[in-house]
Amino acid sequence: MKISNLTVKDIRFPTSLEAHGSDAMHSDPDYSCAYVVLRCDEGTQGYGLTFTIGRGTEIVVQAVKSLAHLVIGKDTTEIFSNFAAFWRSLTSESQLRWVGPEKGVLHLATAAIVNALWDMWARMEGKPVWKLLADMDPETLVSTIDFRYITDVVTKEEALQFLREMQDGKAEREAKLISDGYPAYTTQVGWSGYPMEKVKSLCEKYIASGFDSFKIKVGQTLDEDIRRCRMVRNLIGWDNKLMVDANQVWDVEEAIERMKALAEFKPLWIEEPTSPDDVLGHLAISKALKPLGIGVATGEMCCNRVLFKQFLQAGAMQYCQIDSCRIGGVNEVLAVYFMAKKFRVPVCPHAGGVGLSEMVQHLQMFDYVCLSGTMEGRVIESVDQQQEHFEHPAIVKKSRYMAPINPGYSTYLKQKTVEEHEYPCGRVWKELIQSGRWKSPADNVRV
Repeated sequence: MKISNLTVKDIRFPTSLEAHGSDAMHSDPDYSCAYVVLRCDEGTQGYGLTFTIGRGTEIVVQAVKSLAHLVIGKDTTEIFSNFAAFWRSLTSESQLRWVGPEKGVLHLATAAIVNALWDMWARMEGKPVWKLLADMDPETLVSTIDFRYITDVVTKEEALQFLREMQDGKAEREAKLISDGYPAYTTQVGWSGYPMEKVKSLCEKYIASGFDSFKIKVGQTLDEDIRRCRMVRNLIGWDNKLMVDANQVWDVEEAIERMKALAEFKPLWIEEPTSPDDVLGHLAISKALKPLGIGVATGEMCCNRVLFKQFLQAGAMQYCQIDSCRIGGVNEVLAVYFMAKKFRVPVCPHAGGVGLSEMVQHLQMFDYVCLSGTMEGRVIESVDQQQEHFEHPAIVKKSRYMAPINPGYSTYLKQKTVEEHEYPCGRVWKELIQSGRWKSPADNVRV
């Protein structure tokens, strides 16, 4: 089958109106995505996306269009039989690579296309992506990964050995996953723009629904951070887990001092305490906080497998937070899982944005069945907003992600959602603009 068409749309949700998703760095996000649909000449389709937070989504959309010529006309059998080579062709196009390489807007666009291809492949096989991966023989799975730049840490041969060593017990782990699900934690209680009363009511709601792990945003004033941490800790109790997330706002020494001040609340980790590119800064923070029992979690803004490699080599992350869109889609995320396996660092995926929970559940379930063999010390972030817009959203019951059963990558948006939320012409955006509740910054700018 040949891919005959690629479309990409700018889909946005006005979450900034109620401070959903807000943190110390991103005070007014409008959760969004560049949404890609691939079509084959005989009718098969694949759906993929890259998460964004509003302005700039149009840039990612344009980058997808710039890459489209590398996809349209290609035979799916040829792509999937040598996926690593195809992935490299997307990331190494001789002119487009100059505006990366393998990072930023171009890599976000790559992820949207690659995620759509995995969705298509899984649909062709009639399986959810996690099951597609779990059923692959080790040689086929490893053939999807481009090991360039990471062979000093993990080679194809080592990756094959990891998978072969975990063949025993796969069926039992898969059965346990299907029956019990995968542990989740919630961030929905802790957005920085939420008033304290709302945080309180949400904590009570999620405790009642069975959650035992909670993450809140920090990075405002120290007094405010202490006030929020104290309230949430008192609400959830000391037997439940508390994590905090600074979203990159601190310098290194500032991060250390701020977390010393919050140590009394026993946070499991501090997430993104400083610049997401600062490996040595994260290492310094990790060393300083280790005696306090606080780990460092990062990765949602790591631009590619090479940066993950350096974080892992340096011992600068205690929790590896892969993101399904920040790096180049499933293929590159798998490379990070193998490196995390090598360094014995648990992967706890970043999720919560449009489609992220839907995608990372597949990746983490693959890891449990085929690679790590354990859920101990591992957990998937959960945020239950925008999920109603997907045909097959992630299902979380009693703080457990239930294994998806529908074919694909769980990235198929409802047609009504696409029509109503396309920016700026969808009904939702037209009504907001006409009512005066929304005004694009571009309205006041002449170019």
